[in-house]
Amino acid sequence: MQITQQRYYTPEEYLELEEAAEYKSEYIDGQIIPMAGGTVNHNRISLNLSAALNFAFRQQDYEVFMGDVRLWITQKRTYTYPDVMILAGEPEFFNNRKDIILNPQIIVEVLSKSTKGYDREDKFQDYRTISTFQEYLLIDQTRIHVEQFSKTGKKQWTLREYDEEDEAIALVTVPFEISLQDLYNKVNFEFVESEEGRVDSEELGSGSDR
Repeated sequence: MQITQQRYYTPEEYLELEEAAEYKSEYIDGQIIPMAGGTVNHNRISLNLSAALNFAFRQQDYEVFMGDVRLWITQKRTYTYPDVMILAGEPEFFNNRKDIILNPQIIVEVLSKSTKGYDREDKFQDYRTISTFQEYLLIDQTRIHVEQFSKTGKKQWTLREYDEEDEAIALVTVPFEISLQDLYNKVNFEFVESEEGRVDSEELGSGSDR
């Protein structure tokens, strides 16, 4: 991830620039950082999960947001775009802006080669400063592998990993379960995002169109 310019931007300047920008960027305490472009696999996984969540929650007091809704992390002075957010109850909007959320309970990130370290470490640290945040899913788009972090107490989190197609992920803090087969539906592991953002034809899996 590269910083666009070595200068400080106010949050207001970032939002103004973001409104006119062709591509999305994150804002991290004064720095504007362009986001990596998405892939077909990334989109399929996000859509598979969001569609299943939205259907499961149709009669429940939970709401699902996808990657076009910003999250403002107050303590870290950071704007970011999680791939999927789940909220319990009513959303809290920052400064009454309907595109900026403050209170996610669960955050999901679909990993890419260029961002997986950031998503697993620095971003997770930032997310943990949000008082409503209880659960974190990291979904690999290059193979069947999901990491599920759930909060068990103050500064305490547990980790569970999933790597078999016949397994199912049960969220801890909301009533929802999805099989890995459904989560990875139509995902093709032969096409994998490279570090440079191009798509390689690389044999990483069985070649099935899960």
